[in-house]
Amino acid sequence: SHSFRNEIYDQYKANRPDPPEDLVPQFPLIRDATRAFSLACIEEEGLEADDIIASYARAATRRGWDVTIVSSDKDLMQLVGRCAEPDDGVEGGCIDMLDTMKNQRIDIPEVEEKFGVGPELVGDVLALMGDSVDNIPGIYGVGPKTATKLIQEHGSLEAALDAAEEMRKSKLRERLIEGREMAMLSRVLVTLKEDAPLPTPIEDF
Repeated sequence: SHSFRNEIYDQYKANRPDPPEDLVPQFPLIRDATRAFSLACIEEEGLEADDIIASYARAATRRGWDVTIVSSDKDLMQLVGRCAEPDDGVEGGCIDMLDTMKNQRIDIPEVEEKFGVGPELVGDVLALMGDSVDNIPGIYGVGPKTATKLIQEHGSLEAALDAAEEMRKSKLRERLIEGREMAMLSRVLVTLKEDAPLPTPIEDF
């Protein structure tokens, strides 16, 4: 499906194979099954499921609701621990996740264990390491361990890229300098849209 990310980077998800033939006829059945369980079935042109989930989750926290996202998707881990802002004037309203495959709650400590950084820096790590599944470029030759180490040491993507000039001559230094633009682009691609209009009012759930 085409999303706003393809407008930014035309190679986004370009390497994804077509869905298996026998899966395609199941899509309408999934929609029917979802509605049969009285669950909202929401699809929005130009947005991915993660963006819709993020926008509803944040809208719910602003009402003071606690939200559990049932998923193990690493992109959604950027939302873990996010709570209502003080000026929302509500108590509580925080987000965690539930990985049903492992029957495990994912809260801030679990995200830190997986990425070596807190949820607010997960996007910075992803922007450096890229993601072959979504065809997010990242920086060539920078894997998860190096990405984590750079963000831990420098505190943010931009700070890590800025520090490259001062690094001793190395392959990594060259890659960070040459790949700066791709990393900044990747940061935009991995950022979830949290303010999309809600096609179904939250009260109707």
